[in-house]
Amino acid sequence: MAQVLEFKLPDLGEGLTEAEIVRWLVEVGDVVAVDQPVVEVETAKAMVEVPCPYGGVVTARFGEEGAELPVGAPLLTVAVGETADGRPAGDGSGAGTAGSDGGSGRAPAAEGSGNVLVGYGTSEAPARRRRVRPAAPVVNGRSRAPEPLRETRPADAPSPRTGRMAPADGPVPVISPLVRRLARQNGLDLRKLTGSGPDGLILRADVEHALRAAGTQDRTDTTTATAVPAAASAATAPVTRVPLKGIRGAVADKLSRSRTEIPDATCWVDADATELMRTRAAMNAADGPKISVLALLARICTAALARFPELNASVDTEAREIVRYTDVHLGFAAQTDRGLVVPVVRDAHTRDAQSLTAEFARLTEAARAGTLTPAQLTGGTFTLNNYGVFGVDGSTPIINHPEAAMLGVGRIVPKPWVHEGELAVRQVVQLSLTFDHRVCDGGTAGGFLRYVADCVEQPAVLLRTL
Repeated sequence: MAQVLEFKLPDLGEGLTEAEIVRWLVEVGDVVAVDQPVVEVETAKAMVEVPCPYGGVVTARFGEEGAELPVGAPLLTVAVGETADGRPAGDGSGAGTAGSDGGSGRAPAAEGSGNVLVGYGTSEAPARRRRVRPAAPVVNGRSRAPEPLRETRPADAPSPRTGRMAPADGPVPVISPLVRRLARQNGLDLRKLTGSGPDGLILRADVEHALRAAGTQDRTDTTTATAVPAAASAATAPVTRVPLKGIRGAVADKLSRSRTEIPDATCWVDADATELMRTRAAMNAADGPKISVLALLARICTAALARFPELNASVDTEAREIVRYTDVHLGFAAQTDRGLVVPVVRDAHTRDAQSLTAEFARLTEAARAGTLTPAQLTGGTFTLNNYGVFGVDGSTPIINHPEAAMLGVGRIVPKPWVHEGELAVRQVVQLSLTFDHRVCDGGTAGGFLRYVADCVEQPAVLLRTL
């Protein structure tokens, strides 16, 4: 009796969960051999011809060209074994599609075809077997005659390793085509591996472990003479281990999470800050508290966020939503003896330059004294980073997770600048904006940064929002 076996779309690579059918290479009723390509599919990474692990007659196909199938969905069914009239499934007699070696439409399947996909006996066996008849029925990639055939192993051949290893004449338990390709490219015999997957399935990790073990063994022979002195030197070399705990540990965790989760991008622009510095000087010449440059930049930030609210936001990854905030809680980077902290100025959009200056001073003093409360270090919606105080011009800062953007300000220094058509020495600053590309595109980010630069160059622009 013929047995109908279902061939499902295999795992075509780590992380790929679906594929689109581009072109069928066989029709219903066609005879296929073991590892014969039956369909061409397109994944997120490449176009792949998928070979069938069974030999026989195609009885059904699932999915039209252009359809998208998930991994594990049925691709086609193949009848293998003998049909009701006693003929092997796939026998070409009466159909004219297959027959003996001399008159068949295809040559007998070669030992060890080497096709890159499900390894149901496609790799070359240690010893060759004689084919009893040209078109013997095929089950799971193994030739079957009316009487079972067993491969004869020479008396002095080594016995297989203990564990779940593929039998010498049976299928190789491999699902992923990348695993088979990796082994073939490195000359690794999959039959000598013990799979760590379910039912002895050979995984990519098994192949990589075997390759590393082989490479380690090769290097051991050449480095034995120098290994002991090198190890002794490393053991005696002075090292200092600093535990990642406290503020340093919290900063490390937060920055690592930001870099892992947020697809950030950075844009920057040079701006002539001469007029901004003159404006500050005029403010400080009057009676009253002195106004800091940071306060003026913060006031510019809040005005820019009112025009570009997309950047005053965060991303809720679980709900797959962008959360935009009406209020601006402005964080600013403060370097202390205990590490970098980011105090938050609440409702910064409601404060003027004098109020912002006082709040920056209060929070900075608390940060240096180590008396900031958790409430003063959390809840920010946007961060201002004045790394110019360290004497640097530019940077690409890491976003303060879970915020969506950070404005960086470099040092303000005299530089040659074309002003009103003439070369002059002006106070120039570099501004950079690092933003989460999920919340906006480059046009929004560029518009925000350009508005900030315009306000720095012409502070009178801010009068429109006062």
